[in-house]
Amino acid sequence: MNIGAAAKAAGISVKIIRHYESEGILPKAKRTDSGYRVYEENDVHIFRFVKKARELGFSLPEVKRLLGLWRNKARKSEEVKNIANKHIAILDQKIQELEAMKSALQQLARHCHGDHRPECPILDELALE
Repeated sequence: MNIGAAAKAAGISVKIIRHYESEGILPKAKRTDSGYRVYEENDVHIFRFVKKARELGFSLPEVKRLLGLWRNKARKSEEVKNIANKHIAILDQKIQELEAMKSALQQLARHCHGDHRPECPILDELALE
């Protein structure tokens, strides 16, 4: 199938396929004599794998590592679990940071009158040095 059909089957864009190929996440596609990329069902399966991993927030290097482990039938699941656990720790840290940001903004919003007056504690706080 061509790149457009493969992208549609995997639920991703053509641009993403090209990007992942250029980053080395995906192997270079086979080409026709006229230079068009050609994909098989297995390639679409790999695209879906990458899409799901990215939706879970894995970085491109992590996705590349996970793909390598997925392809390696002699892998140890311990390594996969370690990657997942490290990612969970990063997500937990981001959640804490987002909760702190949300709390600070809620506090500022509670003190803003939100009326016709120009005074605004939200802007005052942002302007502080």
